[in-house]
Amino acid sequence: MTVYIGLLRKDPRSDFGVDFPDFPGCVTAGSTIEEAVAMAREALGFHIEGMVEDGEEIPSPSGLEAVTRDPANEGAVPILVPVDIPGKAVRVNVIVPDRDLKAIDAWARSHGMSRSGFLVTAARKAMGAGRR
Repeated sequence: MTVYIGLLRKDPRSDFGVDFPDFPGCVTAGSTIEEAVAMAREALGFHIEGMVEDGEEIPSPSGLEAVTRDPANEGAVPILVPVDIPGKAVRVNVIVPDRDLKAIDAWARSHGMSRSGFLVTAARKAMGAGRR
């Protein structure tokens, strides 16, 4: 899990907004602080997934001191936003009995998954890491 700094801002005429110094253009908002913080995590996760899909490099998190020193961030409240950085997909070869492979493919297809998606989900569950 990587933690980035989000900047919580509030204009008297708007909701609470959150932007990310390390990800220009990634912004979100919520009507309460709690909602804005929850939306920040979701927005950052989607933004990073898109960058990975596009082959873009994910920046390292900026330090708090550098962020708060920037005059553009004056008045903003820094919040810590944890996010999982998806790894690069790697092709592997595995040996599976054909009967099991047919069952895996049928189950995955009936649940809207790919074979790879099913195998990764099953492996994570078996390892006790049911999330990304």
